[in-house]
Amino acid sequence: MPAPRRHVLILGGTGFVGRHLVEHLLRERCRITVLSRGVDPVKKQLLSRDASLIEGDVGNPDFLRAVLDDVDAVVNLVGILNEQGDSGAGFEHVHVELLDALIEAMRDMGVMRLLQMSALNAGTGQSHYLESRGRAEQKVRASKLSWTLFRPSVIAGPGDGLFCRFDQLLRYAPLLPMGRANARFQPVWVGDVAQAFVNALNDDSHIARSYNLVGPDVMSLGEIVRATAKARGRLRAVLPLPDALGKLQADIGEFLPGKPISRDNWRSLQSDSTSVENGLLKLGVTPTPMLPQLREILGLAAS
Repeated sequence: MPAPRRHVLILGGTGFVGRHLVEHLLRERCRITVLSRGVDPVKKQLLSRDASLIEGDVGNPDFLRAVLDDVDAVVNLVGILNEQGDSGAGFEHVHVELLDALIEAMRDMGVMRLLQMSALNAGTGQSHYLESRGRAEQKVRASKLSWTLFRPSVIAGPGDGLFCRFDQLLRYAPLLPMGRANARFQPVWVGDVAQAFVNALNDDSHIARSYNLVGPDVMSLGEIVRATAKARGRLRAVLPLPDALGKLQADIGEFLPGKPISRDNWRSLQSDSTSVENGLLKLGVTPTPMLPQLREILGLAAS
């Protein structure tokens, strides 16, 4: 008689990383339930029909207890890169308060396995984003659950918020003024991140461990922009701004639709998102070089 399918509950499963993780877990024959406060119809269409989707208040412990009834493991991918205003309250609510509710519900229902998305540099620097990610990590470590923490650099893949966002900006801008153009990242392939979660879920030796997830290549923000333009065959230039003008750019961006850059983004950019240690290797995943993936990321036909 075949073993029962493992039931994995994913918070934030309709997002960029979540959709990839759902596909990876389905290949492992897991039963998947995705929770969401509300789903954009486009994102809903992108989610595999083999996953169950439940909409509700993910910050309500009663709702969480109800959906945790027969769950074996929980993946928390809930996160935001910008908030309304610049007080830190939005980051605190999404990254910390919702996590408190989840931990409470998991304890009450006896569901012990938690895989938590965090961020490289969590708990360091002056940005509300990184500070709230650090407080969330403290909550997870103190929870007495069987946790694993994942701390990626910026995550790249088709439809991402890095290469694809710059690709849109570069459509009509022959020159892109940029603050902190020398800030460094190690973009990590979304498929590698998803596989890291799967491998951690399948091996209890990864319990009570945290892993920095980075790609093999260090790239400055300016290099990321230039590589994006080159892959598209566009002639584009980056104009590095001095810090005073870069900060002004962030101040202005705070009030533009979609916040292309915010004051908190600017604060996060003061620290490089790089790591000497790569947890992907410890999780049995070979890091994928990014530049060969650019055409796929941008939705271009293979050359």
